[in-house]
Amino acid sequence: QVRLVESGGGLVQAGGSLRVSCAASGFISGIDSMGWYRQAPGKQRELVAAISSGGNTNYADSVEGRFTISRDNAKNTVNLQMNILKPEDTALYYCTARKRGVDYWGKGTLVTVSS
Repeated sequence: QVRLVESGGGLVQAGGSLRVSCAASGFISGIDSMGWYRQAPGKQRELVAAISSGGNTNYADSVEGRFTISRDNAKNTVNLQMNILKPEDTALYYCTARKRGVDYWGKGTLVTVSS
């Protein structure tokens, strides 16, 4: 079992920045990719960014150039630095980790961007 706990969400004005973090614990050996998804009210959950164990990253088109995902394998953490935030970035942000084909999810942290 892999446990994921997010932190760092909150309220920010449009144009501002916010950093969300995720700490993994439990049976963390063998975790492959980690990433962030988000779900806005009334919308489907969508991938925001992901990073492999080797550091390869991919981003949703909507956040490319504004968000940066990073990972510390020694500390078992993954972070998402969000800059130039827009009201449409408002959502519940979930941390995810994949291990041997199984996806694990955190409970989410709320990010609200006011206009």
